[in-house]
Amino acid sequence: MALTTLQTRVLREIIVYARRENLPAGTHLAEAFLAQVVGTSRFPISAALAHLAEIGFVKHDRNRGYFLAVPASELANAAQEWSAAAEDPLYLHIAQDRQRGRLPDVVNESDLMEQFGVTRAALRKVLSRIQQEGWIERRTGHGWEFLSMIDSPEAYEESYALRIAIEPAGILSPKFRLDMPALEACRRQQEFIAADGYRTMTPIELFEANARFHETIADLSGNRFILQTVRRLDQLRRLVEYMQAEKRLPRRAQAEEHLAILDALTKGDFLGAATLMRDHLDGARRQKALTATFSEKAA
Repeated sequence: MALTTLQTRVLREIIVYARRENLPAGTHLAEAFLAQVVGTSRFPISAALAHLAEIGFVKHDRNRGYFLAVPASELANAAQEWSAAAEDPLYLHIAQDRQRGRLPDVVNESDLMEQFGVTRAALRKVLSRIQQEGWIERRTGHGWEFLSMIDSPEAYEESYALRIAIEPAGILSPKFRLDMPALEACRRQQEFIAADGYRTMTPIELFEANARFHETIADLSGNRFILQTVRRLDQLRRLVEYMQAEKRLPRRAQAEEHLAILDALTKGDFLGAATLMRDHLDGARRQKALTATFSEKAA
């Protein structure tokens, strides 16, 4: 049975989780736990696990549940395959056309339906997702208006200037608290990337690992507005970052810098961690200025 878009996305997230935690063969994949990790109900989890069992990556025991059939280290090809399959093609087409200057600032549903050959229901589902991500909004009356994206050198510079201002400040906040389990989860993922994972991880996996690190530390600041801002910036840069993630070597260096920040935090050296975070973000800003590519309209 073909998987739905949601089930496909859940399947991808299960693979991402297994690779992130570097799970060995035989690990029990509890449906209730995976539902919490992925943030969904158990029904799509069950469907995704059943499909993984059909293709041999998971074993099913009727009495005990599902177990990983192979080490997570052998799931690189599956991660590549399902990374692309998990995204709604219409979502990707709209995103790519917008980035390449093929869609105007203001659009209406009828024109989009004709341009992409889709039903109104399918279109509205994708537009709703884009609205939640913060790069389109419904206009009063009718139509939709695209909002600013991080799609130009100037936008990159501005976004990093904001991050440099707030992320180190979050570490120095008097409300900052250490959450060792959360930091250790980030450490395992960054160690995997630095060791060799940067060679085999998909662009989506690399971006999500980066976002998880920064959003975890923003959450520990105890300042809801710092967390909201970092999440918002991640949403805005997600699409263009996927395209930049093929540049593998800087990802290893970034992971090593993340690990140095985690080391300082776990030692209670918040000033040192804040300084390392500022240097890390400034280095990333300069790297993006050299390597980022945009559409002719955006440039």
